[in-house]
Amino acid sequence: MREAIGRRVHRLRTERELTQRQLAEPAYTAAYISTLEAGKVQPSEKALRHIAERLGSSYEELVTGRPAHLATDLRLRLTEAQRTLTTHDPDDAAERYTAILRDAEHHGLHSEHAAALVGLGHCALETGDLDRAREHFEAAESVLVAAGAPLPQRVAAIRGRSVTHLLAGELRYACYLVEKTLDELNSSGLHDPEALVLLYTAAIAPYMDLGAHARAAQAAELALALAPQVSDPELIARMHRGVARTLIAEGKVAEAEESLAKAAAYYQQLQLRTELAQCHWMRGYVHAQDGDLERAESELRTAHAGLVSQRAALYASQVGVELADVLRRRGKTGEAEALLRELVDQLHSERGAVHAAGAHRLLGMIAEQDHGDDLDTAEEHYTIALALLETAGATGDLADICRLLGDLLRRTGRVEAALDAYRTGLGHRAAPGTTTLGPAPARPPHWHRGASPESTLL
Repeated sequence: MREAIGRRVHRLRTERELTQRQLAEPAYTAAYISTLEAGKVQPSEKALRHIAERLGSSYEELVTGRPAHLATDLRLRLTEAQRTLTTHDPDDAAERYTAILRDAEHHGLHSEHAAALVGLGHCALETGDLDRAREHFEAAESVLVAAGAPLPQRVAAIRGRSVTHLLAGELRYACYLVEKTLDELNSSGLHDPEALVLLYTAAIAPYMDLGAHARAAQAAELALALAPQVSDPELIARMHRGVARTLIAEGKVAEAEESLAKAAAYYQQLQLRTELAQCHWMRGYVHAQDGDLERAESELRTAHAGLVSQRAALYASQVGVELADVLRRRGKTGEAEALLRELVDQLHSERGAVHAAGAHRLLGMIAEQDHGDDLDTAEEHYTIALALLETAGATGDLADICRLLGDLLRRTGRVEAALDAYRTGLGHRAAPGTTTLGPAPARPPHWHRGASPESTLL
């Protein structure tokens, strides 16, 4: 360490064209500075503060090699990069985060290094590159673990990892990451309200897609209870957006609208365009579930346009599927089909799996019901959707596609195959707020009422 300090003193002194005597006086001698620069003596704090003042530097810079106020400057740049991501172009934001990453890594600033990696992860999420996003989040967590950072500081990276698995259709693993971290936080007494709210909010979407409605409602309740201890308005807005989905599942449409209005107000104040578009998305979802298709179409079009303008490709594709569902239900079948055919190539088993299944489900319904009983095409789309949903474990959607496929097979006289499809759906439940698209379907005949999807989770 003393050798490194000596090299820094020598470099700064020569840059400022000072002699060793000029640097030393009046408290020290030129010989002392020479010995120090050669790394042969461990300088005291008092000596380093004197030298730093003469050099126009700081004690911290001489000890660590980091320019004065670097950490503060990097945190300001992180804020600017985040603003760029949410209001402008994710590629521009990624360039900013990369520059911050380079400076933080060079100077050993672990928190800022990890924060830049998390930012890059969110940039990749915006553009739909889930593999790269996951790599960034995992790298951020590794940096913090190596630095000995406490678990609450790692929560943002863990939550990011969970989101990538959710969007890839790996719902159970998304839940596992969140639940494991919550267990560690709670069992170790690390009561960090912001970390807990972030995690409870992150759990809502995968729980709902898995059909674990009781768990989703409990996560929402716990997040709301902790909210008064949280100061981050963006986190509070995200929480309200997640809570709205649990409310619509309980049939509480007015409360869901109120929760979304709170989220939208925060996002409007913060000028977070991507998040505001996602609020319109959730409002469209609420109206579609409630049967108000005109308002649903308006909200989903607004959300889709906002996400396209932000170049949030994956989210825009997902909204597009839900918009196509509403268009079809409003009798605009041609427009819905054209939109879906654009989207099926953008969504697949590892990129928006649940909405990929939704797109095939809709194309199957169009083929079966709107194109004069093109049953072969419908069956092909239903089968693809079923495979996607079985892998993801999206309970409400899985129950619905099993019903559709079973009904089709029964119409064509394949009774045993139809029974197999119905059996696949047994134990799953489709209720308001549990399916990606449309209102919850009526339960098939002889539906098994005793099954509990929550009992099979994890």
